[in-house]
Amino acid sequence: MPRVSSATIVSTDSNYLHHIHAGHYAMDTDEPLKLGGQGAAPAPFDYYLASLAACTAITLRMYAQRKGWDLGEFRAELEMQRDDDGKLHVHRTLHATGPLTDEQWQRLLEIVANTPVTKAMREGVDITSARAGADATN
Repeated sequence: MPRVSSATIVSTDSNYLHHIHAGHYAMDTDEPLKLGGQGAAPAPFDYYLASLAACTAITLRMYAQRKGWDLGEFRAELEMQRDDDGKLHVHRTLHATGPLTDEQWQRLLEIVANTPVTKAMREGVDITSARAGADATN
């Protein structure tokens, strides 16, 4: 299978603070104070939403450029909630300052429902784990 992406995470001596390397980029992650972290960096679910927001913005910008549409400044606000059954729900609110018609907005909403990250999150992915040096997956 061809590799789509990769990331490495390394712990620090500061409780839940960890250093992440994704491609050539470095970032940190932590948990908020209320969960025992220091709140020194975005939490894992913050990155989950950020990845969806990034894919949303990039995909819609690419589509609009191909169509010759002026999005102007684009902004997506994402919120995640957990219902009483524990199921997660994400809601995106899209904003653009460009002069878009109702028909263009409708098409953008159709496109955004099928961005690569949206589809991966909606459909799920197979996740396997193994201990370094071992062949067994868990």
